[in-house]
This record gives sequence, C-alpha cells and structure tokens, in this order.
Amino acid sequence: MKPKLFVIAVSIALIGGCAQTPSAPSAAAPAPGPVGVGNYKPYTKIVDYAYVKPHATPPIDRNKNAVVVDSRPTKQRYDIGHLPGALNIVDPLFEKQKGALPADQAKEIIFYCQGLACELSHSSAYKAEKLGYTNVKVYAAGLPDWEAKGDISSVSTAFIDKILADKANIVLIDARPDRVFAKGSIPGAINIPDNKFDAARLPADKAQPLIFFCGGLACDLSNKSAQKAKALGYKNVRVYVEGYPGWAAANKAKPVAAAPATAMGQAMQTAAAAMTSTLGAASKFMVETAKDKEIISTPFFERVVREDPSKLTIIDVRKPEQCKAGTWPGAQCIPLAELEGKLASLPKDKPIVFTCGTGAQASMAHDTFTEKKMPGEAYILDAEVEVIDGKIRIKK
Repeated sequence: MKPKLFVIAVSIALIGGCAQTPSAPSAAAPAPGPVGVGNYKPYTKIVDYAYVKPHATPPIDRNKNAVVVDSRPTKQRYDIGHLPGALNIVDPLFEKQKGALPADQAKEIIFYCQGLACELSHSSAYKAEKLGYTNVKVYAAGLPDWEAKGDISSVSTAFIDKILADKANIVLIDARPDRVFAKGSIPGAINIPDNKFDAARLPADKAQPLIFFCGGLACDLSNKSAQKAKALGYKNVRVYVEGYPGWAAANKAKPVAAAPATAMGQAMQTAAAAMTSTLGAASKFMVETAKDKEIISTPFFERVVREDPSKLTIIDVRKPEQCKAGTWPGAQCIPLAELEGKLASLPKDKPIVFTCGTGAQASMAHDTFTEKKMPGEAYILDAEVEVIDGKIRIKK
C-alpha cells in the first residue's frame, strides 16, 4: 500500500478575508557584516540579518520591499530551502536568468548564498552593478545565518510538486481559514484552523518534517503557524510562501473542494532511508550516500580520502586559484565554467565526486553531468570546506 501525503490546514479568521498590510522595512543604513572567509573579492556593500529580515518576513510586498535574490543552485539548494520570497538567479547562469531582475535599475536588490565561504552572491552583485543597477547589496552570512538566528526558510513550488509526486514523508500544513480552505487547497489537505491551533493534531515525532503554507506572499499565517510549531519543539519546520495561489497557478489547478480530514496516524509512512549506490560489476566499490542518493556521505568521503583516495575521481570545480591553494588528494581541478567541455574525458571506471567550497557549485556540476546524460555515477560533496596551511578539510 502506497504511503499517503496529507496536508494539514491551520487557519485563522481574517478581517475582511485579507492578511495584514506589510509594515515598511527599516530604512537604516546597511550594517557591515563579516566577510572574507572564502577566497574571493567581497562585494562593497554588505548587510546583516537585521537589515534583511524585514524584506524576507511575510507578509512580503515586492513593490515595497527589496528584491531578495538567491544565487545558489536551484535543485540542491534553492528548492529545498531559501529566504522567504527570494527569487533564484543562479550565479553561473546569470546571463541566461538576468531577465528575472526588476526592470527598475534603482530598485534595491539583496543577493545571498550559502554563507561566508560562498562567493556566488558577491559575484552576482558585481554582475548586477555592471548591468547598471545602482542599489545592490549582499547578505554575506546568507541562509546559514538566517536559520541560525531562528528564522524559517521557504521551499519552492517545484519542491512541493516533487513531494506530492513522491508521496514523501513530509506534512504540509495549510494555514488559511477553514472557509477558504473548503474552496480548494493542495490535494489531500486537512483543515486545522490556526486560531484553534491544536498541538495534538500534529505528529508526535518532533523530527517529522513540516511545511506550512497559506495564501501567498501577502499572507503571514504560515509563518506564524510555523513559529508556533518550532516553539513546540519541532525541529524540521519550513514554509512555502507562494502558498496555494502559487501552486495552483503553476499547476493550472482549478479550485476543488478539500477532502475530509483523515486520522493523522494514517498520514505518514517513512519515504526514504539512507541509501547506498554501487558502481556495478566493474569495480564492486560501494558508495555510501546521504538520504539524498546524489550526495555522498561526508564521513564516508573523509574515510576514503584518508585511506585510499584513488577509489574516487574527485573533481574540484572551484576557481583555479582556490584549487591551487589546497584541494583533496588526487583531485582534478576543473572550474565549473569549463566542466561541460571536459565531461567526456572524465574517467568512467570509478565514481566521480564533485566538490567545491560549500557544495553549491558541486551541485551545479552534478546537474550538468546528469543533464548531459554522461555514463557512470557521480555524487556531490555537500559540505563546507576550509583550507589551512595548504591542507583542505571539511569544516566542523
């Protein structure tokens, strides 16, 4: 019997059926933030968490707020968690995706990526400035800082579609009023009004992934409900700020009355355990992966590098000067921009592991490998690294 995905709806009465009007973001000058961890040229205008928070906290009005841009890879980073309301313009694909930038070149834009070791946001900021944008900033501490401060990240529509298709072990929670919910919601929705927030209706397992959503960027109910869940001790809580309107528009869905509630105990089955991959009959070498089968287990990678790195083809996709400063034993240095033209020359007799400084560019390298349908198996080292005295290691 296939596991079922249920969507819990949590709702609250709204005056006139609308969310509150967004408050104006602080007009304070950008606060300088720490930079320089990575080997790159930091952008000239750095802002911190306190400056960014009003621009990425629902309700969000992009006409009044700054445009927040996530420079990280889409599938492996942005889709699974980003600052609420952020657009995604992947830095190495900037030229192709720059059309997503606002037409008004005086509009404030804040780029961010995967923290102080990540150069993507700085690179994108310089590119935007070169295009003529005059009010560009970088949140250098990025998503890791946002989450460390206790704020909640958002998933994408593509991620919602994926977990629906996979019947994933994730509870979606619709935070709109019950009267709105009854007109239609994401398939399988269950309604629990937010003003009647009942912890007993949530899963007993505090590690259970939860995703709250409501009526779009202007609606803050999902964020409020998500914070309530966090306060109850739930450890894996996200939001989907585009909400039901965003999902319905993307899927061209017509409103369909929500299904009746079903017992929570029937809602979830374990969807994915830690997975392992084999290289096939040729090598018999088994690669241990994380829950995501595309990501190599970090402890496993460290052990292989320490004992016999020749079992892996390690491709470091950072810039040449970064790779020269220190890389993994036996690694080949192939900058991400040059990778596509060199894919055919990569060894096919052992597993390939793409690495970089934070896992972001390694993820893009893996996407290129997959999209080009290259033979063999490839993995991502999804970890932040540091180089000390010419020796590379995973940052603890």
